Amino acid sequence: MIFQIHALPYQPFRYLFDLSDSDLRTQDARRVTANTTPGFPCRVSLEDANVGETLILMNYKHLNANSPYASTHAIYVRENARQAQPQPGNVPPVLENRLLSVRGFDHQDLMQYADVIQGGDLAEMLNEIFADMSIRFVDIHNAKPGCFAARATRVSI
Repeated sequence: MIFQIHALPYQPFRYLFDLSDSDLRTQDARRVTANTTPGFPCRVSLEDANVGETLILMNYKHLNANSPYASTHAIYVRENARQAQPQPGNVPPVLENRLLSVRGFDHQDLMQYADVIQGGDLAEMLNEIFADMSIRFVDIHNAKPGCFAARATRVSI
């Protein structure tokens, strides 16, 4: 099996950078400045922001489903981020260097698999998970502090 890791598109978040800080708060979002790297992983570029870069920290509904597992979590998006396009079977460095929680979901959006792994083991783990044809997608979270990181799907070869 080969997997594909998907970054979020920038367009749905672009307008947030034009809002005032008080308007962001009404949307449960905050403007932040990266003060360390790594530490501010962008879900659009799938890269850590550089020190001094502006990001929006917001809540994102990454599992929008009629399921007990419907879920939202915090994400960072860098200003003017370009959407990453990882090649099938490749793991971006932003994921390779972190402790990750991986959660495999079936066609009813029910969790069928969960584990915590080192990011360097993600490619092997995704291939193992997707060998189970009942798994439709895998949501990847940073285990510390736990933000949503990316989604992986199966790619047929």
